[in-house]
Amino acid sequence: MGTTRAWRSRLAGHPTRGVVLAFALVVVLGAALLMVPAAAEPGKDTGVLTALFTATGAVSGGLSIVGTGSHWSGFGESIVLALIQVGGFGIMTLASLLALFVSGRLGMRTQLTTQAERSGGTGDIRRLVLGVASTTLAIELVTAVLIAVRFHLGHGLAAWNAVYHGIFYGISAFNNAGFGLRDDNLVGYANDPWIVLPIAVASVLGALGFPVLLELLRNRPGTRGATRRRWSLHTRLTLFTSAVLLAVGTVMTCALEWSNPRTLGSVDWGDKLLNGFFTAASARTAGFNTVDTGAMEPATLLGICVLMFIGGGSAGTAGGIKVTTFAVLGAAILAEVRGHADTDIMGRRLSAPTLRQALTVALMGVGLVIAGTLVLLTVTEEQAEAVLFEAVSAFGTVGLSTGITADLPAAGRLTVIVLMFVGRVGPITLASALALRQRDRRYTLPEERPVIG
Repeated sequence: MGTTRAWRSRLAGHPTRGVVLAFALVVVLGAALLMVPAAAEPGKDTGVLTALFTATGAVSGGLSIVGTGSHWSGFGESIVLALIQVGGFGIMTLASLLALFVSGRLGMRTQLTTQAERSGGTGDIRRLVLGVASTTLAIELVTAVLIAVRFHLGHGLAAWNAVYHGIFYGISAFNNAGFGLRDDNLVGYANDPWIVLPIAVASVLGALGFPVLLELLRNRPGTRGATRRRWSLHTRLTLFTSAVLLAVGTVMTCALEWSNPRTLGSVDWGDKLLNGFFTAASARTAGFNTVDTGAMEPATLLGICVLMFIGGGSAGTAGGIKVTTFAVLGAAILAEVRGHADTDIMGRRLSAPTLRQALTVALMGVGLVIAGTLVLLTVTEEQAEAVLFEAVSAFGTVGLSTGITADLPAAGRLTVIVLMFVGRVGPITLASALALRQRDRRYTLPEERPVIG
């Protein structure tokens, strides 16, 4: 009894521990279920490492070492789908709850400031959870219907099979999981906009994050009784940065792969633009691919690595260091170049703790990717660029690969599992922990400036 109370006290004082523990328990439970013989197709063997890797990848929206449609039975696919749903719903809910908890621990002055900037008065916990659930299910349902109709009418699947495909891809897309029912992912549908575009849109919406989606819904035109107000800084930053990254990614992919016969060079200009856009959208943690990632130019892979590392919005189904972190660091660099004492962005001044938190999250992300890359290089003979791509994809919970995932040895797979898990829960728990640890010291040290650069 005393032990239970002690654990509750620790989790209440440090809610980020609860997030890590909750996701770890889901992964372990999912791996155990996937090891049940009925979860795999007849003749397919599922070891502990394969089950753990798949469970982590499904919860995190990351990589996979076996084909979802070829290795797992219908029962196994339902487990994978449940893990994807729990992982996406859990990260949106828990991240939003952490944001509320952090704002509640701030000082009165800061609370008054953030209240004017907050993305939406999410209310109590019950309303927040219901809001996340209803938003998730609505977007997944619309996506599932569109895809199911296309599979039935355009690809000749039986009605029940088309519905199953629609549900699977709708959930996988919104939760930015990247799991597909074909071993080639979406390559077979690369020229079908009625499948590619709904998946891309659902992935982008999931990557925006619940606070942004909630604010957009509450301020949409024609809403009865809605209070019209200016978008919060968080929403404006997320939308603007996401749009810029999507546009830059599309132009980059099309420009670099336009004449590559193994990717976009063999299709007409319309399909080039479609697949360039989809690649840019998917690289920001969705993990689907309509072209062979391993056949891309090295420059394209490097550009995708940057997109994967940045990721999507906070309290969303995307991974990475988050677009707001990237935007804050960009604003800080611009302010320093201009010689400004304060860092301003979109008509607001950023606080020093915000800048330090963004820098810490970004640098720790870089450190994790470098450490993971070094470990993978020591246990495999793959090319460095492929290994780096794998490490960034795992940390960003993307799921894209150049094709080396299934060939990694046990030590390499364990490394990728750690990167996927840390990439899923690490950024939000780190940012929340840093915010909760803010304390005012009663003294200041003498100032001295070292030489920089």
